[in-house]
Amino acid sequence: MKTSRGLESIPSTDAEIVAVGRRVLRMEGRAVSRLARSLGSEFAEAVRRLAACRGRVLVSGVGKSGVVGKKLAGTLTSVGIPALFLHPIEALHGDLGLVTSDDIAIFLSYSGETPELLRLLEWLRRLGIPSIAITGFPDAPLARYSQVVLTVGPLQEASPDGILPTTSTTVMLSLCDALAIAVMRCKGITEAVLARLHPAGSIGRKLLRVAQVMHTGDDVPRVLLGTPLVQAVREMTQKGFGCTVVVDGTDRAVGIYTDGDLRRTLERHGRIEGLTIDAVMTPGPKTVRPEDLAVDALRLMERFRITALVVVDEAGHLEGLVHIHDLWRLQMF
Repeated sequence: MKTSRGLESIPSTDAEIVAVGRRVLRMEGRAVSRLARSLGSEFAEAVRRLAACRGRVLVSGVGKSGVVGKKLAGTLTSVGIPALFLHPIEALHGDLGLVTSDDIAIFLSYSGETPELLRLLEWLRRLGIPSIAITGFPDAPLARYSQVVLTVGPLQEASPDGILPTTSTTVMLSLCDALAIAVMRCKGITEAVLARLHPAGSIGRKLLRVAQVMHTGDDVPRVLLGTPLVQAVREMTQKGFGCTVVVDGTDRAVGIYTDGDLRRTLERHGRIEGLTIDAVMTPGPKTVRPEDLAVDALRLMERFRITALVVVDEAGHLEGLVHIHDLWRLQMF
């Protein structure tokens, strides 16, 4: 939206405001797509060096690049790769004591000319610390003195004046995410590791295993094939899960009987006396394994509109029971 003098006009209508947002998103999206197509051997080299690092990843940047650097350090740490954000000024005033000979450094600066970073780079070079530069220009000073250089530019910023860091920070952030995930994959970091590192919060809940939330032992309602239905209903009432698992002589789960089944039995037979569990149970109950994700168990219950799943081992032997109320209490949605 240009005025007759070539200046950006002030958007006033909803359509004009939305157009501004779409323009920014499209500019930044195209820049990220171009970067994805241009990734090559330098990216692979950076990932290999980070994956092989025996110390910590030292991330440094100033201003908006520093914000991106803090996000990168946090992401690496959250997947089990020791990393910290090293502020260049604080580093030159004592925080260099944090640096060890096994560390590797990542410097972020779109211009590649940030004086504070160049001074820090000089001191880390004296200490023998290898560095990776993420910058806009391959001939920038920061790039010339780093072992690995990842360039993201030149880029057109999405701000009206073309000065405010927008496109450049988005692209650098995307590249940092790509680095972190690639290093995670190369180091073989699994969901089990993530679950250990995220015991709380939404990530921790999503990575919980069925084994961590299921009921086991005497808490699990169970009856043998051939058990009188009256006794099976008593087991259901005592255990309070609204169901009972039916097992054979080898403790294999062969059926389930629920409160809903009980109502249907009364409608059909008008009684429960004289009946055995075999005649009224639902054979082939829905099952999960202890190592399955709890969130997948919840999805299965919601899909089939049931309130409990039987937990079995590879051979189908009863291991436990997981109830939807236990998962709801964990806010797994």
